[in-house]
Order: sequence, then structure tokens, then C-alpha cells
Amino acid sequence: MMIFLASLLAAAVAVDIPVQRVVDDAKAIDRVAAASKHDMPGDLLRRIINEDIEALRGRKTDGTYEYASFERFDSGRVAQSYSVQPKDQTLEIRGSFVYKLQIEAPSRRMLLVARNRHVYLDHVEIDYIPVTGAQKVQTMKLETWIEPGQNKTVDFEAIAKQATVRLFAHADEKQGYGNLSLTLVQARVFDNPDSPYADAVASAKAILRGLDHDDVPSIRAMATRMANDLTPALVAAPSARTAVGDAPAAAQKTDAELYAELQAIEDLLTGNENERRQGLDRLHQLVRKMRPR
Repeated sequence: MMIFLASLLAAAVAVDIPVQRVVDDAKAIDRVAAASKHDMPGDLLRRIINEDIEALRGRKTDGTYEYASFERFDSGRVAQSYSVQPKDQTLEIRGSFVYKLQIEAPSRRMLLVARNRHVYLDHVEIDYIPVTGAQKVQTMKLETWIEPGQNKTVDFEAIAKQATVRLFAHADEKQGYGNLSLTLVQARVFDNPDSPYADAVASAKAILRGLDHDDVPSIRAMATRMANDLTPALVAAPSARTAVGDAPAAAQKTDAELYAELQAIEDLLTGNENERRQGLDRLHQLVRKMRPR
């Protein structure tokens, strides 16, 4: 069990946050804003700020974050159109960080002014990897005709890090082919309020709003605040050390306490979806407490 949890701990080590770079960027933005005369390079500054927000969220190689999560709000879409023949067909679409499939029958057929024809929807198969958890397959029977101008929605059981959706359908033999549009709705990123960089991220978002309105005083004030919020992380003195290594004082637990915590986490990770999420949250908190400074 301890070997299993040790591997989980290694996998959950927090990403390196380039705090110094973000502080330097904030100072540079303040200087650029101060020197600008209605010629502020807005697009460049937005790109810098958006990169810094991603960095402060702790973006991982798989697209998830250390200090941000995903929620079921529309932030973008992946869409594809199909011509469906009378014979059985499998329509496939893929997307990342998606949570909903929308099936639509346009009123008119592709590239033609003729009215679209109805299409029979047999079932949908969703092969996906949740943001947290192992690969899953969700199958839903539809068994219905979709008429021109109508649409149908299929919600995923969980937000998918990666998803392949297959819709099994066919057109009416008497009427001929029909057109369908499939759309995967992408989830929105939201910043965890308990992130150690929450204030800096809020300041960065305020800079983006200031750029939208060319509000130089607000941009400068938020850039200064952003740098000040992050400076303590650069100058913090090393905390007390344990007798056997470099772990901070916050991580000083007895072996019995640490074992009990890891055992509780393992029990949660073998439970249902909600319990696994709680287990991962507790694992992340433990890793952060034990992180060397």
C-alpha cells in the first residue's frame, strides 16, 4: 500500500511556478503602461498576461491545473457537419475538456436550398477519460427521429479530459440523405479560491479588463499589486527543518500520523467518483504541505 501511495505522491508533485518571471512581467507592464501615449501594445500585453495566468494556475502537461479546475460552463465548441445516408453510419467527433454533445438537424441541407430530411438516431457511445479518474465508456440509447430544425443534447457523466463520441444513425430510405451537425461543448476553467496565487491571478484578470478599456491607471495599479502579491513568495525565509531532511516545519508529522493520513486517502481513492475526488484533493494538500521550500 505504501509503495502504491508513494507512486501517487510522486505523480501529484506540484508543477514549478515561474514566480520570478511573472513578477518581472508585472513590472514591465507597469513600465510600458506608464510610458505609453495612446500606443500601448494591447495584443502583446494580453498575450503576456494570459501566459502568466496559465503559469500561476500551474498548468500540467496533460492540460489540467494544480490550482484551477473545470466547470460545466460553455467556453468554446468543437463542431462538425455530416451527410447521413440511409444505410447505418457511425458519426465520430473528438474533443478535449468537453462535457456535452449537441446534435442538430439543420433546416436546410448542406450547400442546397432544399429542406433537410429527418435522420434516425439509434444510440451514442462516449469513450472518454475524466479530468480525474480512469477511462470510461458511456452509452445512451436515443432511438428517435430528429426532424429538420430540431436539436438534442447528451450530457456527459463527467467532464472529459479527452473524448471520442460516436453517434450511430441513418437516414430515411424513402426520403434520402439528411444532414446533421455534432457539437462538443468545452468546459470553462475556474480558479481555485484556495490557490496561493489567487490574488495575483485576480490582479492579472483586472489588467486584462483595463486593457479592454485602455484604462492606464487601473493597469498600473493592478500590475503593481500583482508584483507585490508575489514578492513574498520570492523572499520568504526558509522555514524550520526536520532532523532528517529538507521538508518544511508544516510537514513535520509523526510516522503514525502520516500513515493514517495516507491510509485515509487510499480508502477514498478506491471509492466512488465523489470519494475519489476528495481523496485527490487531500493528496494534493498533503503534497503541498510536504513540499520543500
